[in-house]
Amino acid sequence: MDKPIRLLLVDDHSIVRSGLQMLLENEADLEIVGQTGSGLDALGMIPYCHPDVVIMDISLPDLSGIEATRRIKSHFPQVVVLALTIHEDPAYFFQMLQAGAAGYVPKRAAPQDLIAAIRAAFAGEIYLYPLLAKSLINDYLNRAASAPDGPAPEELTPREQEVLEQLAQGMSNEEIAERLVISKHTVARHREHLMSKLHLHSRSELVKYAIRTGLIEA
Repeated sequence: MDKPIRLLLVDDHSIVRSGLQMLLENEADLEIVGQTGSGLDALGMIPYCHPDVVIMDISLPDLSGIEATRRIKSHFPQVVVLALTIHEDPAYFFQMLQAGAAGYVPKRAAPQDLIAAIRAAFAGEIYLYPLLAKSLINDYLNRAASAPDGPAPEELTPREQEVLEQLAQGMSNEEIAERLVISKHTVARHREHLMSKLHLHSRSELVKYAIRTGLIEA
């Protein structure tokens, strides 16, 4: 069995952390290695508990989850951050994405959605909660006033456009490979070429590019 995904829980409500612990510790592939109600404490704990994924609330008493995420990704780029929050305003989503979060889950989500999000984020995917996706995409398209940097979508090959669209929708390399009937290694090469051609550096930037250019339809 592979090593479990190590989790750090960051939420200023102890009852929420307790509930998360009860939920997640029942999953064989998940291990909680720490918890705190402070963004600053979370930063200090990472070098000692070595989490793979930080489950981050946005509203924290000392440091917002957005700023905490930004600092975590700056100092510990290998650590994945997943937002779990009561806030469903698209503005919060895009701020967390810009800060480096790999996904955004509302607290009203079903337990299995959170578990799926953790596994997807750990695997290098961007997780968009399905019921929020359409409003988030609409909001981003409405706010995109200028043309995107880099090549226009028509300058990408048809296959690159297919891979980009499906990456941006949160599909894994394996899922894309199965849908396009190609190997997952070929999918990985397409992703590398896309990032190079578009001058992008992360999956979150690929998502934003795809939304901005309309490759994902609202």
